[in-house]
Amino acid sequence: MLLTVNLERLEVGPGDRLLDAGCGEGRHSFGALERGGVTVVALDLDLDAMRPHRRRLIAAIAARRSCGGFVRGDTFTLPFADACFDRVICAEVMEHVHDYPAALRELARVTKPGGRLAVTIPTATSEHLYLRLGDDYFESPGGHIRIFRPRELARGMAEAGFRLDGCSFAHGLHTFYWALRSLVGLPRADNSRAVRFFHWLLIRAVRSRFMTAFEQRVLNWLCPKSVVLYARKPA
Repeated sequence: MLLTVNLERLEVGPGDRLLDAGCGEGRHSFGALERGGVTVVALDLDLDAMRPHRRRLIAAIAARRSCGGFVRGDTFTLPFADACFDRVICAEVMEHVHDYPAALRELARVTKPGGRLAVTIPTATSEHLYLRLGDDYFESPGGHIRIFRPRELARGMAEAGFRLDGCSFAHGLHTFYWALRSLVGLPRADNSRAVRFFHWLLIRAVRSRFMTAFEQRVLNWLCPKSVVLYARKPA
């Protein structure tokens, strides 16, 4: 399963309650459930994005005798009590929202003292590349509204009350895939034979131990698409 956040580094384990804020299709929620004994809440504002995966999540929860489900909600006004999650993931969301410090404060509100947070954003290098290749990446509906630098996100997380304790990089292969999509033009990308072929290669690469190792040890350092910041809420 293709995950941006390293769940082991986030210390996700049995007994934890995890919020996957801005879950999309729920990749990290499924990954957390596979670790066993984790209660998962997958939240997203886009109900259509979640609906096709709802039955899969329910089946995964039942198979592992866990608890959880999909919830439609806004990261700015999370429908949860204070300090109710042990682990929080917010992957590839902050580049879409106008007031990211407010979103980080809300994530801090629902995180337990001593709990951990992982936030991922696209790297500034990859974003500048896509912008040079075509305007669609930033002008398409629901597209990115800012190019983040990790220090900006780190500052926002610290101001929200988190203490940063590490970072990692991910998806070096996807940097080339999205560069190709940007070059073709996002509205037309799925109709491109080259894009479809590259997507096929990506799927095979994810299943290859050699390509996975090459991506993690080489590409994720040379040309990562995403950066992950890990933090803890002081007890």
